[in-house]
Amino acid sequence: MTPGDRFARRVFLAAGIYGVLVVLPQYSLEARIARDFPPPITHPEYFYGFIGVALAWQVAFLLIARDVQRYRLVMLPAILEKVTFGVATVLLYANARVAGLTVVGGIVDLVFAILFALAFRATR
Repeated sequence: MTPGDRFARRVFLAAGIYGVLVVLPQYSLEARIARDFPPPITHPEYFYGFIGVALAWQVAFLLIARDVQRYRLVMLPAILEKVTFGVATVLLYANARVAGLTVVGGIVDLVFAILFALAFRATR
């Protein structure tokens, strides 16, 4: 395994573990989110759908970490996944439409997007 492969493996493993720890508990937080960040969630299918898709991506990150060469091309949509949420939260925060805690999560995703891009480059 090359140093670039080891770097990519660590990045995707860290992202997957972090993501599972952050995303999975949200399945039980609908009422608290509605209370702490009003208004209440009016379309729970979007809320739970988002959590499900996000959780599926965490599994993909863990899969990439197992064999970075085999799943190297999956790193490209992984970068897109991180960029779309990160940019959206920054723009929403700039327009006072999301809480500061939400934009922190978006910034974490942007950092992972950069690390994913570096991992993609390192695994050539």
